[in-house]
Amino acid sequence: LHPTVFLLPHECVCEGRSCATGRRCVGQHCFSSLTVSDGALVSQKGCFKVYEQSRMTCKTPPSRDQIVECCQGHLCNLNITVELPVMAGDLPNYSLTTLAIVIVAPVIVLIVLSGIAILVFRRIHQNQMERLTAREAEYGTIDGLIASNVGDSTLADLLDHSCTSGSGSGLPFLVQRTVARQITLNECVGKGRYGEVWRGQWQGESVAVKIFSSRDEKSWFRETEIYNTVLLRHENILGFIASDMTSRNSSTQLWLITHFHEMGSLYDYLQLSTLDTASCLRMALSIASGLAHLHVEIFGTQGKPAIAHRDLKSKNILVNKNGQCCIADLGLAVMHFQDTNELDVGNNPKVGTKRYMAPEVLDDSIQMDCFESFKRVDIWAFGLVLWEIARSTVSNGIVEDYKPPFHDAVPSDPSFEDMKKVVCVDQQRPNIPNRWFSDPTLTSIAKLMKECWYQNPSARLTALRIKKTLTKIDNSLDKIKTDC
Repeated sequence: LHPTVFLLPHECVCEGRSCATGRRCVGQHCFSSLTVSDGALVSQKGCFKVYEQSRMTCKTPPSRDQIVECCQGHLCNLNITVELPVMAGDLPNYSLTTLAIVIVAPVIVLIVLSGIAILVFRRIHQNQMERLTAREAEYGTIDGLIASNVGDSTLADLLDHSCTSGSGSGLPFLVQRTVARQITLNECVGKGRYGEVWRGQWQGESVAVKIFSSRDEKSWFRETEIYNTVLLRHENILGFIASDMTSRNSSTQLWLITHFHEMGSLYDYLQLSTLDTASCLRMALSIASGLAHLHVEIFGTQGKPAIAHRDLKSKNILVNKNGQCCIADLGLAVMHFQDTNELDVGNNPKVGTKRYMAPEVLDDSIQMDCFESFKRVDIWAFGLVLWEIARSTVSNGIVEDYKPPFHDAVPSDPSFEDMKKVVCVDQQRPNIPNRWFSDPTLTSIAKLMKECWYQNPSARLTALRIKKTLTKIDNSLDKIKTDC
């Protein structure tokens, strides 16, 4: 038996079935309850008048169909709101439609988000490709960006296709990038201030890879720009294949990929070989043909502007297997468009080779706004190259060792002032040996080179006139051989 407990009574809020006498009641405990009765929720508030009743009821844990909360104090149950607890194992009674929505909706949202993510990544990838094909923002864009599949094509196939379907100046731009990244460098075949030249391999074919030094970046860009915008496919112009800015050994390399000529430069060739008059004419005529092609403007859809080389010398001329030559290194080239009279000199601060500079360049009297001036500078340099070739040509069993122009007048690495004194002040020209005049071919060539060396630039021959004269000399030599 429990002892009887006496507590001070409290006034409580009274609502529901237990409130027959009004909205207030007095008892030991106030309560607020929620009960499920016949499927309906019944809410009540009131008081327990007997302590034992309140103690037993208030300590009863809540169930899925009833909950009671008790308190002690004046109207303490006024603001007590109770809710039936959700018991473990209770599942909402959803309809099939609701369940379908709950299951399908997240799947649809996931698909939509995946689609958006794919579009975003594709756009990012597209932007990256656009940046790559732009050659970096500072270089701008070059026309003719055509995506093609290289596959198992040979260089001849690719170049033939580009000549018939595009500018003809080289491979489509994205193919250039593909070719460049498939090249294996085999051996270094030359070094200089510009950088290095390597023999490379692409799908079994030899190619030349000129790797520019960082200080010659402008030359690389200028040559790339000209080859990609101008129709220069000519047997006496070095064949361009591709150009690329690539990363090797954690450094950026500037590549220019061209046809490979194992005979090397004319400068190297003449130091190891002597020529007969037929070989001399073949070389001279091929260089003149290449220079004439550069200098002339061709109109039409497959046309080209007139181009002046500005750095013609024996080191920038390569020798083919057939004994002909092709002109290389367009890093200083100037373009002229006759219809707009536009002179495009590029953005290269570099100047030509001092030993081959014309008088007007040395004394700074050249008209830089006149394209004809640049062509005449090329003619001066061509005359010096012609002298190098003739000097290595045998006549009457005699030939001199190879020497560069003005070898007897200036040091091996002449300064600007050295050349200016010899060419402008003293007006010296390379020495012409007496033996040449006993050979009709060398006599004609000597006369021709002298007409390339006039102090007055406008008096010099044009490349086309030189080409025609050499052709005439060559025909005369053939006639002599036939008569013999």
